[in-house]
Amino acid sequence: MQQLSLFDDIEPQLSERDEILALRKELEEQNYNYYVLSQPIMSDREFDEKMHRLEVLEQRHPELFDPKSPTQHVGSDIVTTSSKSKTGEGFEQVAHRYPMLSLANTYSEQEIRDWLMRVYKGLEGQTGVEIVCELKYDGLSISLWYENGRLVRALTRGDGVRGDDVVQNIRTIASIPQQIAPDQRDSMPPNFEIRGEVLLPWEHFDRINRQREADEEPLFANPRNAASGTLKLLNPEQVRARGLDAYLYYVLGENIPGTTHFERLQMAKKAGFQVSDAIRVCRSVEEVMDFIHFWDTERKTLPVATDGVVLKVNALAQQEMLGYTAKTPRWAIAFKFAAEKQLTQLHSVTYQVGRTGAITPVANMQPVLLSGTVVKRATLNNEDFIRSLDLHEGDYVWVEKGGEIIPKITAVEPTKRSADARPVQFIRTCPECGTPLVRVEGEAAWRCPNDSGCPPQQKGKMEHFVSRKAMNIDGLGSETIDLFYEKGWLHNIADVYHLDHDQIAALPGFGDKSADRLMQGLEQSKQVPWSRVLFALGIRFVGETTAKKLAKAYPSIDLLCAATVDELTEVEDVGEEIAKSVAAHLQNADNQLIINRLRDAGLQMESSEQETRLSDSLSGKAIVVSGVFRYHSRDEYKALIEAHGGKNAGSVSAKTAFILAGENMGPAKLEKAQKLGVQILSEDEFLDLIQMKQTT
Repeated sequence: MQQLSLFDDIEPQLSERDEILALRKELEEQNYNYYVLSQPIMSDREFDEKMHRLEVLEQRHPELFDPKSPTQHVGSDIVTTSSKSKTGEGFEQVAHRYPMLSLANTYSEQEIRDWLMRVYKGLEGQTGVEIVCELKYDGLSISLWYENGRLVRALTRGDGVRGDDVVQNIRTIASIPQQIAPDQRDSMPPNFEIRGEVLLPWEHFDRINRQREADEEPLFANPRNAASGTLKLLNPEQVRARGLDAYLYYVLGENIPGTTHFERLQMAKKAGFQVSDAIRVCRSVEEVMDFIHFWDTERKTLPVATDGVVLKVNALAQQEMLGYTAKTPRWAIAFKFAAEKQLTQLHSVTYQVGRTGAITPVANMQPVLLSGTVVKRATLNNEDFIRSLDLHEGDYVWVEKGGEIIPKITAVEPTKRSADARPVQFIRTCPECGTPLVRVEGEAAWRCPNDSGCPPQQKGKMEHFVSRKAMNIDGLGSETIDLFYEKGWLHNIADVYHLDHDQIAALPGFGDKSADRLMQGLEQSKQVPWSRVLFALGIRFVGETTAKKLAKAYPSIDLLCAATVDELTEVEDVGEEIAKSVAAHLQNADNQLIINRLRDAGLQMESSEQETRLSDSLSGKAIVVSGVFRYHSRDEYKALIEAHGGKNAGSVSAKTAFILAGENMGPAKLEKAQKLGVQILSEDEFLDLIQMKQTT
């Protein structure tokens, strides 16, 4: 028999102590990546398996108990108070009325049976136990507070105790009622809370990723990440454009009618809340399993992402009797569908060149059916990712989709590797122009530095230049740019203003009408303001928002070209990396020639009167715009506020100088303004204030 050390009774083996500490650190990092950054680095199943391992180790070594361990709390999605919007305001953190816990996850039917046995045991032999089965939507949890039938708060899960109030963003979601219809008020109590999931439908997810791909921004891996990232945006108008949706699934509060979870859901549906029809009250294990098996297949036809089924004890009294653990309710559990994956063979790796020269490796595989679609290509991200897979030529690889619409290779099957297979070697020269690639220290991507002569980069820059948010030139799409480039008519963005009407009209499929439309689009683009022209130039790291801030700080191209890196970093949200990119682009001789040609063509290379500061009468004032107006649109009033030195605020707070109120002002804003004593100005009073009185 092995002799025990004196310390074996009081101290765990060093390896298990280290494993506990390592797991705690790894799981907290994953919680941050998942909830805050919306960029998870491991699958849900891998996370749950590691969490279970940590729970086992902590039970084995109670002397290492730590209340901060991830086994003792839910992951937090709170946006830190350092996150500020353009109005200088971030999200208000508010305490939940009831703890907002997560659900325990299970991946096998046997674990469901085990959970049901624990439920029956916990109810001490009560009969007639009903289980409500409902789809587990893959989005972001939200808690909606209604007072006197009106939506007043919308809290994220946060850390389960406190959450971010994102009510201004939630108000942009059409499926969430701003108030309960008067004829339905009697069916709901005056004050209540309803919880649910904010989602991004597949069609909007596809649209956003197509745009992000065109802008060479990282793609969202799945709708859940996109929904999470969207809900944390500090500009409600950006949130509105994304197209979020929501399903509600739990009602809480005092004096709420109904004795079961299902009754309350039907009551909420009658009151106008979007509650899923995919709900069933089950009275046996077989009925539960039938529901799971049906939706494991049928969910693929839904317009939104789902990743499992949630099981809840129906009777509210039984829920209360079962109670909670530190992190989860004992009366509910989530069954997670297995991610669909297939084994297929790698045929080749090809390389794509983006607008900024970034090289993206792509795996070309034997076609395989996944989630109803044929998959034959998958991105390999970068050289580091290829090395992490230990990818060899001709390897058999595991491809997954699961809840993610973007196919990805998750692993290599080494048992099927040929003995003479060679490792995949990342290229070192551009596949399009042959230029040696470069890799900046600290970046994962290799790039082609030949930005003025590499065809994909040039065509990509032109596609960006003519896009809707840039110069918005009608009649110049990617296929037309390809055609004109091949004919030698286009080499860079300045060439678009030297296209010949008659040459275009003579092309097959074009004619005078198409040529006229293109010429008209080119002429109209000359009125695009300076900030959008700057964005259209395609300077690396300069997106739409950064371009506006640079254009405001430097109201002409000449002033911007003369700015040093240190001076550029003084602009709000412009760091050293962006400043260096701007300076390098504008000081490049080829780019200077292009800019001069654009200036000669008549583009706006300086701020017009409409873009410059008209006065300082509103300097330093945070102003909320609400309602419908007679003289100007909401956007025009927001532009006027900025032109007179003010700041547009999305919500009412003690820092609000006044509210510019039109007809049908938001009732929540009015109520809060009255409570805080914030001044409310009519449209006429505001125009008097900035000396722009209207006459009708």
